[in-house]
Amino acid sequence: MADLFADESPQQNRDEPREDAPLADKLRPRALDEVIGQEHLTGPEGAIGRMVAAGRLSSMILWGPPGTGKTSIARLLADAVGMRFISVSAVFSGVGDLKKAFAEAETAAKMGQRTLLFVDEIHRFNRAQQDGFLPFVERGTVTLVGATTENPSFALNAALLSRAQVLILHRLDARALDTLLARGEDLGGPLPLTAEARDALVASADGDGRFLLNQAETLYNAKIPEPLDPAALGKFLQRRVAVYDKDRDGHYNLISALHKSLRGSDPQAALYYMARMLTAGEEPLYVLRRLVRFASEDIGLADPQALVQCLAAKDAYEFLGSPEGELAIVQACLYLATAPKSNAAYAAQKAVWKSARETGSLSPPANILNAPTKLMKDIGYGAGYVYDHEADDGFSGADYWPEGMEPQEYYRPVERGFEREVAKRMEWWDKKRRERRGDE
Repeated sequence: MADLFADESPQQNRDEPREDAPLADKLRPRALDEVIGQEHLTGPEGAIGRMVAAGRLSSMILWGPPGTGKTSIARLLADAVGMRFISVSAVFSGVGDLKKAFAEAETAAKMGQRTLLFVDEIHRFNRAQQDGFLPFVERGTVTLVGATTENPSFALNAALLSRAQVLILHRLDARALDTLLARGEDLGGPLPLTAEARDALVASADGDGRFLLNQAETLYNAKIPEPLDPAALGKFLQRRVAVYDKDRDGHYNLISALHKSLRGSDPQAALYYMARMLTAGEEPLYVLRRLVRFASEDIGLADPQALVQCLAAKDAYEFLGSPEGELAIVQACLYLATAPKSNAAYAAQKAVWKSARETGSLSPPANILNAPTKLMKDIGYGAGYVYDHEADDGFSGADYWPEGMEPQEYYRPVERGFEREVAKRMEWWDKKRRERRGDE
């Protein structure tokens, strides 16, 4: 069976790719300053740039969408600081493979060679496998660089996260994608596209550089005799490709105009900008994603049906397809534009995320912790818990906040739509809490 590890020296990272290698491999950056779109990390003031300048790497988790350079950055990090590079894929590797990698790293360490262990899709390892990294990271046997497309807060163990810095990679914007495509054209020649079709190809990549280069390679391999326009490109690639103006601002300008028209409760303008996007060939599911987001960000509980309407529109469109399903998108757009507005849920999310980061790992009060074992009961878990349904008014008024943390107010409903009723309920509960505690 083939070795699951790619054990490479820094010099091997610079080897020329094979002549028949995919375009994305041929254009893989040879140095960190060639990585496109992640200058906030790789630049002189970025976390990676500073570590490389100091010649010492900390363990890190690279979190970002596909096609943004996670693997390339990991390889180049080892090259930049003269470390031995080992790559493991969580899709194909198990505990035995990791033990082999750690044993090799320990042997190398005795010879004065540091090892960078790159773990692709690290979130696919289970809890026990992730725990297996800890002693080797703590002893410095390896410097761990994990790559994930999933939120590390949910996908990785807290113990592992406490020993690694999470670095966020951005989706490649239009400028970065255009630069990447230009590099491809320097190697393969001009693409068989009109200027408008080239802009549309960049926009269709949706931030994924690898996807963009793969699409370009498909066009090169087809030996197309005449440049394709946007409509012909969409037909050739079997994708609906949006038509945008030459400066590539159209996509972002129109979605911004749609969002702000909805927020400003102008259904006529919102319909116009949405129609501009859809008739230009924008992917309807992209528009629906933006509408779903708007329903939570700008309406929330002022009208809880807004989110339901958007999700129903998504289902209807997927069921009917175009053009029949686009009427459901119109209905959702009109619903959002005419609904009462509130960003209280959005503001609450930002505030509570900040609070959660600042308070760290405070434990909930013992009275609301489950006590499935005798030991847990003996040390006070669950003691004094009041079951709300047994209270006369279905409300105990208990204190649910961690010890040492004052109750906070993150969510502040507005006096519009359904949130007016929510505010009344919260006011009633607050009054009852004060009564229970003897504050009134």
